[in-house]
Amino acid sequence: MKRLLVILLKATLSLGILAYLFVGAHRDGSFARLGAQHKDWAALGLAAVFCSSAVALTMVRWCYLVRAVGLPFTVKDAFRLGFLGYLFNLAPLGIIGGDLLKASMLAWEHPGNKGKAVASVVVDRLIGLYMLFVVASAAIVASGFWALPVPGAGWISAITVAIAVAGGAALVVLVAMASPDRAAVRRLSRVPRLGAHLENSIEALHAYRSRPSVLLAAAAASVLVHSLFATGVYFIYSGLRYQGISLGQHFVIMPLSAVTALVPLSVGPFEIALEAFYRAVPLAAGLAAEKGHGLIVALGYRIITLVIAAVGVCYYLGSRREVASVMVEVERQGEPGAMTAVAAVAPPPQTDTQAAGSV
Repeated sequence: MKRLLVILLKATLSLGILAYLFVGAHRDGSFARLGAQHKDWAALGLAAVFCSSAVALTMVRWCYLVRAVGLPFTVKDAFRLGFLGYLFNLAPLGIIGGDLLKASMLAWEHPGNKGKAVASVVVDRLIGLYMLFVVASAAIVASGFWALPVPGAGWISAITVAIAVAGGAALVVLVAMASPDRAAVRRLSRVPRLGAHLENSIEALHAYRSRPSVLLAAAAASVLVHSLFATGVYFIYSGLRYQGISLGQHFVIMPLSAVTALVPLSVGPFEIALEAFYRAVPLAAGLAAEKGHGLIVALGYRIITLVIAAVGVCYYLGSRREVASVMVEVERQGEPGAMTAVAAVAPPPQTDTQAAGSV
């Protein structure tokens, strides 16, 4: 009953946010103008190519992280489980999210290797999420976003860069401590609420401590993933004939909007963030900024994610029995032990594997 109430609350909040944005866009005539204006279908097609390429690259990245812990895993396997995870992230079935399903399916197919399976997903998510802030920080400095007369640009930039620096230091410390038998790790495990997640993250990084080249390659791939997503959203923006925000500024706006995926709502926060940036940045440049652009671009992005998720539906139809068996087993165990770490660091798709995702 408690889980059902939480799901209903999240759905209500998401629908409330979308209703508020839709009503505002309708009153301002954003949808009417969208229907009347000419669209650049080539740019919109490129947007789909860039976003789908980003999703595919996240799966290739995970493939090499799985191989690094000694599990036999092909790119074909990564696409099969990756698209299933993408589908479940977008439309969770039961209590299982996409990353938990990926880890569980991988462990199910390689009995006795649950720790390695979970480690691959946890590290994949940690790297993807952290590199969001790195890409955004680099774009802030390169584009001069911090100096724009946009409300909050200064403190948003400062917080983003601070998280990137602090996150990098934290990852170095975690890798240095990455040994489950160390006293410091055992003390961390006793930290209220966060202890188990910290311990699991350190144990996951321990599996990769001797493979720094794999971690660096995964980080570089994440930079490309987030760049592809930012470029894809820019092509949606320009394909709808909107003006006022450059490609470089999208490298700041998209990662910062995607970070809102940490809010435990499937939809809503990303749309709010994108709408806020799309209003503020043109105004700072002395240009007109009409309401509703952020919402409409976000909807275009959501449509592309639905098309990508359709591939996951095909994989699901071909492996219903295996997925059902894994779901029953995970629900029976109640997501014990290390599996909770996956849920703790696995944001919805737009951060990375959605984004997304995305992470």
